[in-house]
Amino acid sequence: MSVQRMDNVLIVVDDLEAVIAFFVELGLELEGKGPLEWRGAERVIGLDDVRQDVAMLRVPDGPGRVELAKFHRPAAIAPEPRDAPANTLGLRRVMFAVDDIDDVVARLRAHGAELVGEVVQYENIYRLCYVRGPEGIVVGLAEELG
Repeated sequence: MSVQRMDNVLIVVDDLEAVIAFFVELGLELEGKGPLEWRGAERVIGLDDVRQDVAMLRVPDGPGRVELAKFHRPAAIAPEPRDAPANTLGLRRVMFAVDDIDDVVARLRAHGAELVGEVVQYENIYRLCYVRGPEGIVVGLAEELG
């Protein structure tokens, strides 16, 4: 038995609409959103009396997805520090390949995004950067060169 694909990454958020807008601007497509009413989810995630809204966004023409969850009950727990640096244990970012890194950064800035460091070139292969978006979500951007 082997892994078939990575299906999705879950990001728990407070402002679901702002984060959806950020990822749509990045280029993901909203598949759907609404309340998660399946009680089996409580057994999967190990929490009782759950009330949440979820949104699923997909990478165009690709298998990857980002799932967003807004917990109404029980309340979400904020990590410390909120804007954790890159060497903090745990999931730090999700990386996307893009056509034009400068254009994507400019469009994401309209949604409050900021560069974590700077746009840099790795040999003659990629231009790379990290962008911190709404709620401190960090996405990596990679533009393949020539």
